[in-house]
Amino acid sequence: MEKNQPLLDVHNVRFFSGRSNVPLAEKITGYLGVPLEEAHFSKFSNDNLYIQLGASVRGRIVYIVQSLTPPVSDHLFGLLMMCDIAKSAGASEVHAIIPYFSYARSDKKNAPRISITARLIADLLTTSGATHIMTMTLHSAQVHGFFSVPADPLTARMLFTDYLHDRPFDPEVTVVVSPDMGRAESAARFASSLNLPVATASKTRISDTKVEIGGLIRRQVRGFKEALVYDDEIATGGSVVGLSKMLVESGIERIRLICTHGLFLGNALERMAAIPQIEEIITTDTVYIAPEKRPSNMRVLSVAPIIGEAIYRNYTHQSINELFSFGDDPDYKEDL
Repeated sequence: MEKNQPLLDVHNVRFFSGRSNVPLAEKITGYLGVPLEEAHFSKFSNDNLYIQLGASVRGRIVYIVQSLTPPVSDHLFGLLMMCDIAKSAGASEVHAIIPYFSYARSDKKNAPRISITARLIADLLTTSGATHIMTMTLHSAQVHGFFSVPADPLTARMLFTDYLHDRPFDPEVTVVVSPDMGRAESAARFASSLNLPVATASKTRISDTKVEIGGLIRRQVRGFKEALVYDDEIATGGSVVGLSKMLVESGIERIRLICTHGLFLGNALERMAAIPQIEEIITTDTVYIAPEKRPSNMRVLSVAPIIGEAIYRNYTHQSINELFSFGDDPDYKEDL
């Protein structure tokens, strides 16, 4: 919901957007009641990127909104350039607002002679001039520790909880399912907010597009008829498609897929559409999905109020932990 009065001093801040998700940047600035300044992008004949910020940033607090969606390298380098431009032009602070941080999967060395790319990008952001990072639902919590400047990894869980709050879920019928052990704790908190039980699958990744789901999930969902599959992102759909098929074989009749980052790469949506038990796909606008590409059973919730409120509280030196108080546990704060 937009505010009637600007929440920030419009003379003291400057908001810019990269090219990955301008609609979300517009919603964030709409929430805060401040203008989204122009930025000019072009490429030279040798494929070099050219960016110029369209307003003075000297002595001002600068916010740059850019999701690291495909083409990831272009959007990443564009973000680094914009941070460097702001720093070089005399900005007092440079806040990189990264709704989707794609390299969060590259958080460890699981093979010889590979890069821990998430750490590399964290270092590049600092070198480029970012004084603060804000992102949404990191795939790996340990990526938070890679940043040498203050970083706020936010959560979209309350959006999903609010959206589903009035549904007549029966804990004897409906179960929340985590696709893998890495998301089990987050899924358990989400299930608790809806007073539902939780089950966790085991997953072995065979390739970038193929996974193997362990059979123990069959026993956990026995007797349930509806599943809420809760994940941080859906890329090619391999995990949720494989899991959904196993859930259907185990007696599940209705499936809702819930994810913060809906990339839906390649034929992911077609693969999900081939499973009629998938009744609804619920995601957010951290990744821009053109309206004409959204299937009729997709619901896109905006994270703009969460990011906007976090920016406001950061600007006014308030704690943002209060945004993420969870369920019946007032002491619980996720990710912060």
